[in-house]
Order: sequence, then structure tokens, then C-alpha cells
Amino acid sequence: MAHDHDHEHDHEHEHDEDAEAAAEREARRQIALAQIRQYGDPALRMAAYEVSEFDDDLRRLVERMIALMHDAQGVGLAATQVGVLRRLFVFEADEEGPRAIVNPVVVERAEETVSDEEGCLSLQGVRVPVERSTRVVLEGKDPNGDDMRVELDTYGSRVVQHELDHLDGVLIIDRTGDEHRKDALGTLRPRAVLR
Repeated sequence: MAHDHDHEHDHEHEHDEDAEAAAEREARRQIALAQIRQYGDPALRMAAYEVSEFDDDLRRLVERMIALMHDAQGVGLAATQVGVLRRLFVFEADEEGPRAIVNPVVVERAEETVSDEEGCLSLQGVRVPVERSTRVVLEGKDPNGDDMRVELDTYGSRVVQHELDHLDGVLIIDRTGDEHRKDALGTLRPRAVLR
């Protein structure tokens, strides 16, 4: 899931080193995005498989995904977005820092829902309103195979529901209204053709 970037350019008089750091961050973001599957890639429409082996390969994948998520300036990244059809995602939605959850299952979901704009690292330039439950409880495993349970409200809840959708091949454009979907496809289609 993508971050909000509205408040990024508050200061007009940035120092040279700020501009340099910003340029480096943007370069890192572009390199990361180039490694994240973009709309039109068939992997984004495939359902991921349960993870059965909790080994060094899995932990390396998690580390790589967290690094990509940070470099891409996102708040969540599913394995399918890096072309790996395994049921796991990484996210950072609160002060607990980046976390990974493997084989996540929703065990509780609030009936109350709220609609808010979402972006996606795999759908560059698209923001659409999506209705999500205000609270979810997930159970799954950590990258070492130990049980974990995550309870998330509001923003965190939205982030993990977005990533869970990825594991089932579902994108934000599938969860928004027709008008928003049409606009989003107008933004995405020219790029899908160029690939």
C-alpha cells in the first residue's frame, strides 16, 4: 500500500543537502518500484499459496520485502507484488515498526466499515476510495514459524486488509465504484500497453 504524499513539499527553501537527500530517496524509490510488479503483471492476479517451510529463504524474502517497502515509501507489501506466490506480507502501520505475517487469516472483523482513499505500489498514480472494516484481528505465523496475533484499528486495519487482498489476487480497483475504476484504468492502461 502506498503512503500519502500531500505534506511533502511544505518547505520551499530546502538546503542543498536536503535536496540531495530527497533526490537520493527518490532514486531509491524508483529503483524499488522497478522491482515491484506493476499493474498488468499476471502475478498480481494470482492467489498465493500457504507457506509450509519457515527457512532462511523465507527470512531473506521478508528482509528484502521490508527494504523494498521502505525504499518505495510504502506502508505494506505483499509477496505477490514481488512475483512470489506465497501467503505473506510485510507492513508498518504503527509505532511497532515493520512486521511480517505469514499465512495470515482474519479471525475477527468489525462490522463497521469506513471508506477512504487508498494507493498501491503496484498501481502507480492511482488513488481510489475503498470501503474497509474499521478493525481486524489476524492470526498467522512470524517468519520463524511462531504463532502471532495482530489486532489493528483504523489505519493499520486498512493496510492489512489491502495486503490480504493482494494474496488473493484482488486489487483496489476491484473494490471501488465504477466511476473511480474507470478513471484508474484510464491512468493505468497506457502503461500496461507499453510493457
